[in-house]
Amino acid sequence: MAKKNSKLFLLVFLGMLTAFGPFVTDMYLPTLPAMSHFFNTTSSFIQLGLTTSMIGLAVGQLLFGPLSDKYGRRLPLISALSLFLLSTIGCIYSQNIMQFVGWRLIQGMAGAGGIVISRSIAADKYSGKELAKMLAIIGAINGIAPVAAPIVGGTMADITGWQGIFWVLFLIGILLLSGSIHFNDTLPAAQRGKTKWVDVYHGLITVLHNRSYVGYILQNGFAQSVLFANISSAPFIMQQHYGFSPLMFSICFGINAVAIGIAAASAAKFKHPEQALYTGSAGMLLASLCLLIAFYSDCSFWIYETLLIALLLMLGLTFTASNALAMDSARANAGIASALLGALGFAFGGLVSPLVGLGNILISTGLVFVIGSLGSLICTLRALNRKFTLAKTFRTAKS
Repeated sequence: MAKKNSKLFLLVFLGMLTAFGPFVTDMYLPTLPAMSHFFNTTSSFIQLGLTTSMIGLAVGQLLFGPLSDKYGRRLPLISALSLFLLSTIGCIYSQNIMQFVGWRLIQGMAGAGGIVISRSIAADKYSGKELAKMLAIIGAINGIAPVAAPIVGGTMADITGWQGIFWVLFLIGILLLSGSIHFNDTLPAAQRGKTKWVDVYHGLITVLHNRSYVGYILQNGFAQSVLFANISSAPFIMQQHYGFSPLMFSICFGINAVAIGIAAASAAKFKHPEQALYTGSAGMLLASLCLLIAFYSDCSFWIYETLLIALLLMLGLTFTASNALAMDSARANAGIASALLGALGFAFGGLVSPLVGLGNILISTGLVFVIGSLGSLICTLRALNRKFTLAKTFRTAKS
C-alpha cells in the first residue's frame, strides 16, 4: 500500500506551490532599473520579462493541468519544477535581454505547473467544506503572495542584486522539487484519463458545458482584475499622489496584503461557500463605488486606505469561495478545471494592468475597480442561480 501524504505536509507543500507563481513573477520587480543598466537596454524591453512570465503562467496552466489528469499529479509536477530550475539558470546567465525574456517565458510556464497542480491535489483529497477550508488557506497565500513578493525582493535587492534574487528562486525550486519527490500521487492510476495524448483536452468541452463552473471562473477572473488593478496603481497613487516614501509604501502594501489573506482564510467560516461568494462580490461593488466617489473628490490618504482595505477584504472572501466552488463542481476533470481557473485569472489581470495608467490614474483605477466588481457580482448571481439559490443559502445560514 502506498504511503499517504500527511495533512501537515500537504498544507505546507500546497501553500508553497501556490505562492511560487507570484514570486516568480513579482519578486524581481524592484531590480528592474538595475537590470536596464546590466543589459544596456530600455525599461520597455526589461518589462517584457514580466509580460512573458505572465503569458507563461497562463499558458503553462493549460498545459500542465490536463497532463496531470492523464499522468497523475506527481510526474508533471516533477517535470515542471525541473524545467523551472533549468530556466532559472538560463535567466541568471543570459547574455542579452532577448535571451532573458525567452527564459522568463519558460520560467513562467514551469512555475504555472505548481499553481495548477496544487488546486488539483486539493480537489483529489477533499470535497465540500473540507475542500473550502484547504482552499481558504491556499487562497490566503495566493492573495498575499502577489503583493508580498515585491516587498521581499526590494529588501533583498540592495544586498544580492537581481541575480541573487534569481538564485533564491532557484533554491526555492530545489526545495519544492524535493517535496515533489517525497509526494505520493493523489490521483490513482485507475482514475486517470484513458484517452490518447492528442485527446487530452477532451475534458475542456465537458467543463465548458458546466454553466456553474463557467460562472465561478469568470467571477474569479473579474476579481483578479480588481487585484491586479490595485497592484498596478498603488505604487503610483501612494508615492506620487500622496507623496509616500518607498519604505512607507511597502508598509502599507504589506498591510493590504494581510487584509486579503485574513479574508481569504475567514471565508471557510461561512456555512456555505456560496454565501461567502455572494457577500464578497456584493461588498466589492459597494466598496468600489465608494472608492470611485472618493477619487473624484480628491480624498485624503486615510479615506483611500480605509476603503481599499474594505475592498480587499471582500476580494479575499471571493477568492476562496470561487476556487472551492469551481473545483468542487468540476472535480471529474480537476486538472483542466484548475488550468482554466488559473489561466483566466492571469489573463484578466494582464489585460487590466495597463488600463489604470490611462489618463488620471485615480479615476481610471476607480473605474476599473467598479467594472471588475460589477462583472464579478453578475457572474456570481448567474452561477448561484444555476445551483444554489440565495434565499436557500441565507435560510440555511440562519438556522
